Amino acid sequence: MRTEEESSVHGRDGRVQDRPDDHEAVIVRSPTEARNSGTYDIDLLPALDILRQINAEDSTVAAAVSAVLPQLAEAVELGVAALERGATIHYFGAGTSGRIASQDAAELPPTYGVPPDWVVAHHAGGGDALSQALEGVEDDWEAGRVDAAGVAEGCLVVGLAASGRTPYVGGALEAARERSASTVLITANPNAPLASAADVHVGVATGAEVVAGSTRMKAGTAQKLLLNAFSTAVMVRIGRTYSNLMVGVDANNGKLRGRVLTILREATGLNEEACAQALNAARGDTRVALVTLLAEVDAEQAADALKRARGRVRVALAELGVGDSKTN
Repeated sequence: MRTEEESSVHGRDGRVQDRPDDHEAVIVRSPTEARNSGTYDIDLLPALDILRQINAEDSTVAAAVSAVLPQLAEAVELGVAALERGATIHYFGAGTSGRIASQDAAELPPTYGVPPDWVVAHHAGGGDALSQALEGVEDDWEAGRVDAAGVAEGCLVVGLAASGRTPYVGGALEAARERSASTVLITANPNAPLASAADVHVGVATGAEVVAGSTRMKAGTAQKLLLNAFSTAVMVRIGRTYSNLMVGVDANNGKLRGRVLTILREATGLNEEACAQALNAARGDTRVALVTLLAEVDAEQAADALKRARGRVRVALAELGVGDSKTN
C-alpha cells in the first residue's frame, strides 16, 4: 500500500522516483495528527466549556488562511487560465476533503451559471463515499491515477489532503503531471510530503486539532475557506460577476427570474418593468440584459459585445463606450 510520503521525490516528467514505505512515521510527523496541549482535559469539561475550546481553536483558522493567500492567488490564476483555454478544473480528495470538493463543484453551476463540466470533483471511493466513510479507499494510489483519466493537457488538478499525504491524491497529481496539466495541492501541512507533486502548494498551518487527528475540524474548515475563496475568485476573474452581483445565472424558472430581476435593478437603478423587458429581449440571459440596459443597445448588439469580451460585462461595456475597461 502506497502512502502520500511515497510521492515525496518526483522526476521532471511527474513520475515518482522514490516512494518510502514508512507510513507510521509519516503520520507522526504530520501536524494534523499532533496532540493539542490546550485540550488535554477536554473530556472532563461541561458542554459549554468544550464548545468554548472548540470555538477558540476555530477562531485561529482565518488568520492561518490569510497567511497563504499569495499561494492561493497563484492557484486562482492557474484556474482562470485553464477555463479560458477551454479546459477543466478537476478536484481530487478523500474523506472530508473529497466531500468539501464535491460540494464546491456542485454549487458552481447554480451560482454562476457555468456548465457542470467546467469544475469536476473526484472522490476516493466514488459516490458511495460521499455519504458514508469508506476507510481504506484513500490509500489507493492507482485509483487516483485511474480517476484522473479525464485529465488532459491544459487542465488544472487541485488535490485536497489535510495531512498532505493521501495516496489517492498523490496518484491523481502524478497522472496530471504526466499529461502536462497544472497541479495545485491544498493541505493543512506546510511541509506536506506531496508538495513536490504540485506546481503550487497551499499549505495552511492550522496546527493540532481539538481532538487529535480529527481533521474534519480546523483542517476541514480551512479547506472549505480556501476552496470557497479559490472557486469564487476564479468565477469573478472570468467575468461571472458584475461588481459583486451574480450575473452568470440565467432566468430559466420563476425563482431565478425573480433573483435576476433583483440583480438587474441593483446594477442599473432601473425599475422592474424596464428590467423585465430587457430580460425578455435577452431570452433570460442576465449579462445580455444588463449590457442592453447599461449601454442602451439592443440584445443582439449586447450579445455580440459580450462574445468579443469573452463574457466579461465590464469589457463589453467599455467596448460600447460605457464605464471603464477594468476586467473582473
